[in-house]
Amino acid sequence: MTFLSPFLLWFLAAASIPVIIHLLNKRRHKTIQWAAMQFLLKATRESRGKKKLRHILILTCRALGIAALAFAAARPVVSGLVGWGAGTIDTVVLVLDRSASMELRSGDGQATKRELVLQKVRDALTDLGNPRLVLLDSASGKAQEVPSPDILAEISSTAATHSTANFKTLMTTAAEYLSRSTGRSEIWLASDLQLSNWRPDDERWAAVRATLASLHQKCAVRILSLTGSAAPNVGLRLVGTRRLADGLLLDLELIRSEEDRGSISLPLTINTNGARSSETVILPGQSLRFQKRISLSESDATGHGWISIPADGNVRDNTAFFAYGPARSIKSLVVATPGEAGDYLSLAAAPPGFEKQSVERIDPAQFSNADTSNVAMILWASPLPVGANVQALERFLSSGGQVVFLPSETPSPESFLGMQWGPVTLAESGKFFILQDWNKTDGPLRDGIDGSPIPAERLRAIKRSSPTGDAAVLARWEDGETFLTRRIVDRGTLWFVSSIPDYTWSNLGDADVLLPLAQRILALGADRFDSSYLAEVGADGTNLLAGESRTRIDDYAAENSPYEAGVFRIGERLIAINRPLAENDLQIASKDNLDAMLEGTDYRLLDQAGQVGDSSLSTDMWRSFLLAVLFFLISEAILCLPIKSTATSQKLVAAK
Repeated sequence: MTFLSPFLLWFLAAASIPVIIHLLNKRRHKTIQWAAMQFLLKATRESRGKKKLRHILILTCRALGIAALAFAAARPVVSGLVGWGAGTIDTVVLVLDRSASMELRSGDGQATKRELVLQKVRDALTDLGNPRLVLLDSASGKAQEVPSPDILAEISSTAATHSTANFKTLMTTAAEYLSRSTGRSEIWLASDLQLSNWRPDDERWAAVRATLASLHQKCAVRILSLTGSAAPNVGLRLVGTRRLADGLLLDLELIRSEEDRGSISLPLTINTNGARSSETVILPGQSLRFQKRISLSESDATGHGWISIPADGNVRDNTAFFAYGPARSIKSLVVATPGEAGDYLSLAAAPPGFEKQSVERIDPAQFSNADTSNVAMILWASPLPVGANVQALERFLSSGGQVVFLPSETPSPESFLGMQWGPVTLAESGKFFILQDWNKTDGPLRDGIDGSPIPAERLRAIKRSSPTGDAAVLARWEDGETFLTRRIVDRGTLWFVSSIPDYTWSNLGDADVLLPLAQRILALGADRFDSSYLAEVGADGTNLLAGESRTRIDDYAAENSPYEAGVFRIGERLIAINRPLAENDLQIASKDNLDAMLEGTDYRLLDQAGQVGDSSLSTDMWRSFLLAVLFFLISEAILCLPIKSTATSQKLVAAK
């Protein structure tokens, strides 16, 4: 509880006036022992205790009545953010979450979480006497002073966006700002606690805690959490696009919360270069991954469009935008010595009938001079690279390429980026190494979009060489040894496969495993050519270069274009910008997560679950104290009334 007129609390001293008068009145009457009165004192001794208690209650009511009047005059305010016992606040830094998930409407569907939190903060600051307000929004990441909380909802820095939030950076910025301020300050974080915005496992939270601890005056941290019931909502996201010879393949996903049950039918609207079409999609559960193929004519070398579902609880996740360029051949490079393994690898990289896929096969000694600017994937079935080949492969990986290493007949002691081949091992006579465990939801051996699995259990090997090093294992043999690993290197990916498509090693050449593995990795490599047409809000690729201008060319209005999704022409570049994929994460940061991230800050969490429709964060208490004054005065008056003796008691006294 805080007070808007704290200087009036000095009037609490007036509560001692009745006590002082009572003590002075007692000194006026000196007690004299008089024998004739002892009989009367003895007769009334039994009722003396009750009279004394009555006098104490009267005195207490008078003192409490004056104290309650002083509290009411000081205008007390109880705030969920500030709490009891807080004094006057000089500066409030409001860290506002403007991410796309904050546009989810409450259960009654009237206002979004962002709109509700602005109302709550405005009312709380007004009740607290309008301390200095500094706004730090998640989209721009810049602090600015707001002259009045009444205009919070009107300024562009609090408007809706398609962006994400990074609370580690925001908290550091807030602490750095307060290091230059004086007086009592607090940081108020307004967020829906989306886990992807907080990232509790990030080691940089230690630096945030250290920055807060280094402030010359301790700063209180208050978190206003807007969880709780929300309007029904389905989110649409574009996972990726792939340019085909005669069209464009969109990889899409529909997501909804776990609370929503049953199948729903959703109309899907597709706009391609101004031409609209529609179809219906059935969402049977919480998510649905599917692909949409858009046919394009030869004249549609470049273009753009969008795909949407009807507006629901959050209008910011109902549309996905795409753009594309000319169709191009997808090239692979096989680095291997002459032999059966290289033949099968070349066949898997460019199967018959795939006209837009091509493959080139070279010797390892030629690789350092090869042109990889138009290569999507490199299949390396030779000893690990050395010398100039190492630098060439590292550059290829950094640019977004995919490199798949397979063992060779000749073991090599070299390593590449910390990865090495183990010794070549042979299966026991008459037995095979059998692939038993693989990731069915991630990686190139994952199940298909329709749920059909890869028949990886058919893979048999009599010879293998397991990779070692720091990488994620995606598949294992039945004895636990590694078959497939993945390691992210800058924008590219490094893969290790522990056998080769040579029947003196395994039946990997049967295509049950090799073909889907190669084609899926090839698709990842091809994304580096299409990625220039796609970006997320806030990504580096969306920034303006010197002399460039931004023009929106889709059908949607651009109110806050740097933080909006849409199709833009930035200089000479055509780019479709979508909300970050992290905004589709439905997980909420728990109390344990907050305790770990903000350890030692003594933060306060105000969870508004179930109260999102209530715009109040604070309550005026002066009316309650005035009612208390009235109660104490009435109680004192009742206690002062004389006690009437009954007729019976009078007769008894007369008889005596």
